[in-house]
Amino acid sequence: MSDMRLIVAGAGGRMGRALTRAIAESKGAVLAGALEAPGSDLLGKDAGVLAGLPANGIMLSADLWAMSKDADGILDFTVPAATIANVAIAAQRGLVHVIGTTGLSASDNAVIKSVTNRAVVVQSGNMSLGVNLLAAVVKRVAKALDQSFDIEIVETHHRMKVDAPSGTALMLGQAAASGRGIPLDEHSARGRDGITGARRPGDIGFASLRGGTVAGDHSVSFLGQFERLTLSHHAEDRMLFAHGALKAALWAHGKAPGHYSMADVLGLSDI
Repeated sequence: MSDMRLIVAGAGGRMGRALTRAIAESKGAVLAGALEAPGSDLLGKDAGVLAGLPANGIMLSADLWAMSKDADGILDFTVPAATIANVAIAAQRGLVHVIGTTGLSASDNAVIKSVTNRAVVVQSGNMSLGVNLLAAVVKRVAKALDQSFDIEIVETHHRMKVDAPSGTALMLGQAAASGRGIPLDEHSARGRDGITGARRPGDIGFASLRGGTVAGDHSVSFLGQFERLTLSHHAEDRMLFAHGALKAALWAHGKAPGHYSMADVLGLSDI
């Protein structure tokens, strides 16, 4: 099979540059386009140079329709509005759409899922192998321990992150809720402040820390009587997310239309 031709959305951003580097470093894929927001000062710049690589002749453009003519997939770690704008074009062009964007609303996710009867979408709050293994373990532990064990999730990210809790924290929360057999939205405790009263039994708590250049730290604690268990993951470089997204794209190439996750990519969907 020939190399998969991939577009990087948000190619001028930190994650976009990491994705460009990951494609250049890996076999089986080539950069076919570099998408950036209309009005960006980076439009017309060489994607390779922006990523700290030799010039590759792929210039940043805001025209997804034009650049997707000869592409096979798009790697999309942008912002909700941009991702939703890309969904229809990616589906119409038959592109594999790998979505790592966080902060998506329920209506945004509904739009994404609406195209999966005819398009291939791989969506995850985190594309790393370690985090997805962590989620599988969290689900198993939550199932094994009853509600006498409180569940608290703490995440730390760099000062520039705009959404909270992180997509990964929510993914871990969903794993815990699935293990317990409860709906996360009815048992989610966030933003404690002031006189909150005692902790409500069965809640899954979230705390978000922001500062510095942290790529991403996540921990899930199960706190019981006289003991606690903490499971954690520490990301040291966002390149791990880029390589995970590339793995997802290559895995999805040629798959039947549907909505997939990294658990599917890694063979963890039955856990």
